[in-house]
Amino acid sequence: MTADLIAVVLLLAVTAYACAGGTDYGAGFWDLTAGGAERGRRPRWLIDHAMAPVWEVNNVWLIFVLVVMWTGFPVLFQTVFSAMWLPLALAVVGMVLRGAGFALRKPSRRLAGRRVYGAVFASASVVTPFFLGAAVGGVASERVAPGTEASADVWTSPTSVVFGLVAVATTAFLGAVFLAGDAHRFNAPDLIPYFRRRALGSLAVLTVLAVVTGFVTHEDSPYVWHGLTRGLGLLFVVVAGTSALATAWLLLRTPEAWVRVTAVGVVASAIVAWGMAQRPYLLPTSLTVADAAGSPATLTWLAVVSLVALVAVVPAVVLLYWLDTHGELEELTDSELRGGSGTGGDGGGHES
Repeated sequence: MTADLIAVVLLLAVTAYACAGGTDYGAGFWDLTAGGAERGRRPRWLIDHAMAPVWEVNNVWLIFVLVVMWTGFPVLFQTVFSAMWLPLALAVVGMVLRGAGFALRKPSRRLAGRRVYGAVFASASVVTPFFLGAAVGGVASERVAPGTEASADVWTSPTSVVFGLVAVATTAFLGAVFLAGDAHRFNAPDLIPYFRRRALGSLAVLTVLAVVTGFVTHEDSPYVWHGLTRGLGLLFVVVAGTSALATAWLLLRTPEAWVRVTAVGVVASAIVAWGMAQRPYLLPTSLTVADAAGSPATLTWLAVVSLVALVAVVPAVVLLYWLDTHGELEELTDSELRGGSGTGGDGGGHES
């Protein structure tokens, strides 16, 4: 029973990272495709301002995924990271380069440096989700089992390639939806239709890829396909489809908060559907939740720690998101800084 609970916690943590981190990766995708310096100036300005307060905290969910995975299911952790060390290592390198590129491009004094850092940030934002999706595809396609040796065949199957493309399209979709709302929040009316069109386009691509995924999994991942077409798996597939329709309808209107909710619903429901389709396996047909679980004492303490994290971390993260969406975390302008120093009585005489 405890093992099943921890498995649910792991699935929810994966879902949280896919939605929160995926939005940031999507912003990087649109940074990459924004065009040249002049054409892409406004979209990149919005991306910088929208991501700056929250991009680091979104990686909390990835740390939580790793901790739950190696503590609660050590056999799963060992198997996955042994069989697919290369795509996962490439994804980690992408995460590091992406963070460094985003952090360094704005304070860089040289234009050439800004362009290099920006290119690194944008390119890594596409590469990283692809390799993460490919690794998930390796799991879903039943090519990973205890004792599986690392090879390209494990993560280059049709399922892995399609899952990688779905991951990129998903991040682009989330990024565009959130940036359309950010354009409204930052009083950039010219960017609202800009990102709305991209959100609708990426949703259309994601829909096509979802259909392709159905055909591919039918042939290449029969256990997962069977689970997606029955029971709870099918239920969450329907929820994801309904959320997609609601998102499309809301995007045709002014992008407000509700479109973000439905967009997250699309991604979250799809991931939960995948989790439900694999039951009772963590690695389809080879490793069940019960077989992969650690000792009962470890699982009990992990459940306690997860509850403490839920109580301590989630409210803080929610508060951060609330402050961000209400404009409380925006940088002060030069005029505001000068005005602040003037009211203090020790800097007003220096204002020109």
